[in-house]
Order: sequence, then C-alpha cells, then structure tokens
Amino acid sequence: MAQRFDPALYNFRKKMPYVSKDLLRWFPGHMNKGLKQMQRKLNSVDCVIEVHDARIPFTGRNPIFTNTLTGAKPHILVLNKKDLTIKSLIPKIRDQLKAEQNINNVVFTNSKDQLCRGLKTLRPLLVDLIKSSNRYNRSEELDYNVMIIGVPNVGKSSLINMLRSKNMSVKHTLPVGAVAGVTRSLMTKMRINNNPTIFMLDTPGILEPSVTDVEMGLKLALCASLQDHLVGEEIIADYMLYWLNKHSKFKYVDFMALEEPCDDINKVLLAGAIKFNRLRKVRDFDGRVRDVPDLLEVARTFIKAFRTGELGNILLDIDLLFNKDKLENNNLE
Repeated sequence: MAQRFDPALYNFRKKMPYVSKDLLRWFPGHMNKGLKQMQRKLNSVDCVIEVHDARIPFTGRNPIFTNTLTGAKPHILVLNKKDLTIKSLIPKIRDQLKAEQNINNVVFTNSKDQLCRGLKTLRPLLVDLIKSSNRYNRSEELDYNVMIIGVPNVGKSSLINMLRSKNMSVKHTLPVGAVAGVTRSLMTKMRINNNPTIFMLDTPGILEPSVTDVEMGLKLALCASLQDHLVGEEIIADYMLYWLNKHSKFKYVDFMALEEPCDDINKVLLAGAIKFNRLRKVRDFDGRVRDVPDLLEVARTFIKAFRTGELGNILLDIDLLFNKDKLENNNLE
C-alpha cells in the first residue's frame, strides 16, 4: 500500500521544466501526405471517427481535423485508454466537451478489452448517425464508409482490430505498436461489419505542423503521441515528476524506492538506478572502465510506469477540466 504524504510539507516547483520549443516540432512528410489523402477521400466517407487519448481529452486534438475533416460529416470522438484515466470524471469530461466544443457523440473505450461497453455502443451509434444524416453523393450507396483519424499512438489500429474481431470474426489484424507513427499511409478500406456493410479507412496519425504550446507537447509526449527521442526521455520524465508532485500523486515514491516525494529528477532517477540495478560501463581517460547509473534507461522505465498505469489512473488535463470551479482532485482515483 502506498504511503500518504502531506503535500503542504513540500516546496514543489511552481513552474514546469524549461523546454525549447524547437524540441517539439514534429510533422514528418508521411503525415502531410496523409492529410491530403484524407481530404481527397472525404467525399466517399459517411462518418468520421476521431480517436484520442482519454488522459488528455482537451489537449493535442489536431484543429486540422475539426476544420477540414469532421465539419461536414457525422463525427464521433472516441476517447481511448479509458482504463488509464480517472473513471469518476468521465461524465464531467463528456459534459465539458459538449458545452465548449459542441461534441455530442463521445465514446470512452479500452480497445484492449473485448468486454468494453464503449466498444459495444460504437457500431450502433455510427449506424444511427449515418442513417439520420444527408449522405449527398452517397445517398444511393448501401454500404457505409467510415474514416478513422487521430494523433499518433492513441489506439486507432487497435480499435479497428477489435471492431473487426467482434463483428467479423477475422484473424487478420493491422500492425500496432507503442511507438508513434506505425501507420504510414492511407490503407485500403477494410470491412468491419456485414449487416449493414461497413468499411473503415485507417489513416496515419497527424499532429499540428508545429506544437506551439510546450506543455501540450509534453503531455502528448508523455502519452507517447510524440516519439520519445524527439523530446528526450529525461525531459519527459522531469515533466511527469513536476505534474505528479503538483497534483499530489505520490505512487512514484514507492515505485522509484524513494523515502519521500522529491522534486529533483536526477535524485529520482538515481534512486531508480539503484532499485532496478540499471548501470552502464564508461571508459575514463586513463583507460579504466567503471559502472555509472544509466539514467536514460531509468527515465524510460519511469515513463513506462506512467503509460501502463503503475503510477495510478491519471487525467493530465485535470486543470483544464476544473479551470472554472477550482475543485480539489487530490483524492480522485
């Protein structure tokens, strides 16, 4: 059982770690090409499913999607990885998305759970939306085409695999991975349902050409929507430590074998190096070889613990959710 600490006893940082904006620019050519492909395909699409990470429901959703892809078509926002966020806040997240962004169709899913209630509601919802919409040039077509979009590594391919396996009993799956940018190009449409016939187009993950909000970029990086090495694992770990301390989330103390909460990422990583015995060999100028703590490897372990839920269920956007009523969230899990 995790120890309880009084945050009032600690003088944690009030500002997040400094990060150069140059570190957060990532818009590979395959993404730019993919967006143009998606825009060309829009006329043959009946519904757009946008997938995003449930830990950052208000952060990092590409405005290009809203402006060019979701405006003219029925739109469903799927907030995936709901098992990693704070479940008690899901109704409030849904209400705020509707009030502030006029998003009426929000589904929370865990694409790795075959019994997920959100997955069960997704197919009937998209069928109802398509049937009640004006399909214009596709009004005579009996089959439905659905485009799935979203920033990298939010679980789009996993979601398609789960929908296909539930509705089609198929074994062939799309490649998935923990690294942002596995899907590189617009794939041929795949049947995900027989009655009615529904085809789905998978698309490459797309981010803004330049992430202008540094904290937005760090949240995306922490959720693996930016490749770690482009930002730096130790920078991501330092931001995570800052965020955890700011919100009194202290499960990392036991995980990293600390005696108490700490605001110094180097001390935290050193403690982790001792606990996990993460060392690397270096050669001195005199030719002698010695072991030193492998802080980079420990930072990767620390980040992985967050991503897999070992540090608790977390809503990184909790400040954006409570920015009006300033509610306390220390005990929310």
